[in-house]
Formats: sequence, C-alpha cells, structure tokens
Amino acid sequence: MLESKEISLEKAVLIGIVTKDQDEIKSKEYLDELEFLTYTAGGEVVKRFTQKMDMPNSRTFLGTGKIEEVERFIKENEIGTAIFDDELSSAQERNISKILNCKVLDRTNLILDIFAQRAQTSYARTQVELAQCEYLLPRLRGMWTHLERQKGGIGMRGPGETEIETDRRIVRDKIALLKERIKIIDKQMSVQRGNRGAMVRVALVGYTNVGKSTLMNVISKSDVFAENKLFATLDTTVRKVVIQNLPFLLSDTVGFIRKLPTQLVESFKSTLDEVREADLLLHIVDISHPNFEQHIDSVHKILGEIKSADKPTIMVFNKIDAYKPEPLSEDDLETERTKMHYSLDEWKNTWMSKIGNNALFISALNKENLEDFKKRVYEEVRQIHITRFPYNHFLYPDYDENQA
Repeated sequence: MLESKEISLEKAVLIGIVTKDQDEIKSKEYLDELEFLTYTAGGEVVKRFTQKMDMPNSRTFLGTGKIEEVERFIKENEIGTAIFDDELSSAQERNISKILNCKVLDRTNLILDIFAQRAQTSYARTQVELAQCEYLLPRLRGMWTHLERQKGGIGMRGPGETEIETDRRIVRDKIALLKERIKIIDKQMSVQRGNRGAMVRVALVGYTNVGKSTLMNVISKSDVFAENKLFATLDTTVRKVVIQNLPFLLSDTVGFIRKLPTQLVESFKSTLDEVREADLLLHIVDISHPNFEQHIDSVHKILGEIKSADKPTIMVFNKIDAYKPEPLSEDDLETERTKMHYSLDEWKNTWMSKIGNNALFISALNKENLEDFKKRVYEEVRQIHITRFPYNHFLYPDYDENQA
C-alpha cells in the first residue's frame, strides 16, 4: 500500500517598506503579490513585516530595531526564508544573512526561481540560466556562505547550486557561452518566424495570471498549460487559428509583472520578439483583480521598453464572471463611493468608453461573450489582411456568426 506524501511548504516571512513614493496601500498590494509569488514558488508566508522609512538602510535595508524584531521572530518560529519585496544589493544581502541566519531572497531572486521551475524547453531553461548568472555575478562574494548553509528549496535552483565553487571569471565565461547558445537558437526561431509567411500575427499580452492561456485554449482549440499560479506559461506558444475562413497566427507569451527583473527582460527578448513582430495585440486584463488598472500600466510600461506600445491593440477584459464590486450599504452615508464599488456597466462608462469597440468584456473560462470577441478580432485581422493582400479581400466576406 502506497503512503500519501504531504507536500511541505517552506515557511517564509515577507519584508517591505513604506516610503513617500510607496504608501501603505501600495506596499500592501506589492506584498500581496509577493505572497502569491511565494506560494507559486512553493512557500508559505507566516508573517509580514513593514517599516516606514524615507529610504532603505544601506547596510541592512531595515532599521536596527525592525531587523532585530524580524530576527527574533525567525528564530522563535524556525523560519527558513526571508523574502524582501525590493532588490537587495550584494552588501545588504550579505549583512542581512549574517543577522537573520537564514536564506535571504529579494523579489528578483524569487521570480528567477519561479522561472527556473516553470522552464520546460531547453531554450527557456537557457534564458533563465542566463538571467540567474547575470543576477549572481555581482553577488558572488555574498553568496558563498549563504549557499553553503542552505541546500535546495526556493531560490536555490539553477546555477545557484552548480556554481558554488566558481569564481567571477568562470561565471562570466558561462554567461558568454549562454549568450552564444541563445544567439544560435534566436537565428533558428527567426527562420521559423520567416517560414510562417505573410500570415497576420496576433499576440496575447498581459499581466501574469490574467487568463491568456485559457483564452488561447478556447480560441485555438489547443491544450496550452494553464494554472492559477503566476508565470504558468514561459515558452511562447504559436497556433494557427481560423475564424470563419480567415486564418491567422495566435501566440501566447510570458506574462508581465510589476518590478520585472531587467535580467529577465533582457534574456527573454527573443520570446518577446513574438510581441514585437505581431500585427495586432490582444491585451488581456483580469478585471476581477482589484488592482487591474495598475496591471495595465505595468504592461504598457514593458511594451514601451520593447518598442511595441504603438501597435494596434484590443483591450480584452477577462474574468467578468469573477468580478464582484465591493458592496455599499444604502444606509451607510459616511462611506465614500469609489472605483471598488463600480459595477461592470459603470466601469464601461469610465475611461474604457474612450476605447470604443476596442474594449471587450469576456469570460474565457465560461466562454461568455466569446462571439463578440471573435467578431471583433475577425474584423481587425480581416482589415490587416486586406491591406496586405488587396486583391484577395473578396475571399473574406463580412463576419457571419453562424459560420464562426
């Protein structure tokens, strides 16, 4: 008889700061997201610590009293990991590790670890390894005792385990080797994109965990991995989709996130080439998330960084089935009515109304309003196709939902 094994989660504490640029509300939002990241990586958050400061302490990030409070809690509760919401310098990481005597990670390290877990193809693994090595290089001095003391677990996958006894020269050689390997794969992928011909290319973009892969599965009738965790999809998936008799290529790309490590943006630039070379972007938004407007801003920022912000875009507000406005009692006259109390119809009359027919509201999971979605995508793809092939437009009549 087989014994059932319980999955043990690493106990972790989260640490963030409140500054003039990051108030308590925003700090809580970031820590909420950091907790979801920790859960995705296989950790359990036991407690959060925050401190109000003008700027982080250059030696220990937190002030003396707060870092001692964290140390006591970690010791009393046998916590194995302390995760900071902001990127730590090598000196800060080294000093904090000595004080807390546990594994110390920052947001960047945590995201890199999740990517290491999620990478399925050799290309994705190479990209993640490159990002990890570039993150590791300036921190080598502080990593020795840190890594010798801790074995395995969150933040310890990839080069962290294999490069303990190397020096900077070997890591630099490794980075150069990985970059050469990526160049070779980039050329192969560029040839593959060229072999797809002049078909219209549509790319799904958006914050992580907004339902891009679920929508991909529904539209393309494929079986792309989808899960309610951050960064469920790392490798770009491209599928040929036909709406009525009009074919086009649909790609599902890696999700974006606030404070996305620059190492990842750089090492995943080829994956993001699918976005750069797309004719049309479908910006998927989880409208049920309380911070979806900030998510939109984060995606716009990254699109700007990869020079794709001016592409034709349709905003697709997904998960309308899960949207629940905050209830407001009619008797409660003191509570100010804010955006969190808006109904979907009220949201549609805000800045969203300016987007016009480029704002769609769907539920990919429940297949709600998908006919309107298909019709709008068909119209846009058809227009691009007519522009590209002016003599073939008679092949693609106006949309007929009975034939979709």
